[in-house]
Amino acid sequence: MDFIYHITKSKWWNKFSLADDYESETLNEEGFIHCSTRAQISSVLERYYANQKGLVLLHINPMLLQAELKYEVATNGRSFPHVYGKINRAAVVKVEKMASHS
Repeated sequence: MDFIYHITKSKWWNKFSLADDYESETLNEEGFIHCSTRAQISSVLERYYANQKGLVLLHINPMLLQAELKYEVATNGRSFPHVYGKINRAAVVKVEKMASHS
């Protein structure tokens, strides 16, 4: 079983510190939460989070997710994991602070 990963700002993650579920800033507009495989993290950081500080990486156990998980092809032709709904707290097995990426 492979984990999936979600990158977000630590300030945003902290908003959900007492909540049972986490939702990304884009869940309502896109209908799902963007995630990555371990191999995709670096390219996602380069493309969407260059030079940003205060990021965290959520390590998510897909077997514990209550929301639906789908792997879908993105505009770059690669398949990415998408969580269709909020991520229940129990599925987040680790929160890793990240160094700024440039």
